[in-house]
Amino acid sequence: MRASELREKTTEELLSILEDLRKNLFEMKVKAVIEKPAKPHLFRQMRRDIARVLTILGERGVKNV
Repeated sequence: MRASELREKTTEELLSILEDLRKNLFEMKVKAVIEKPAKPHLFRQMRRDIARVLTILGERGVKNV
């Protein structure tokens, strides 16, 4: 996800995206414990996407996310 795409979304959409990203990251971590992940680079990518969303929410003044 690009930051420019995220900035076009509403705050509610960003919160929804953040929730989905966090849930997917958790599921990937659980799967990684059971078996070797097929695409380990996705962990880093997902963490960076979460950081982008949190940065944009912080710019908008949304706190305690």
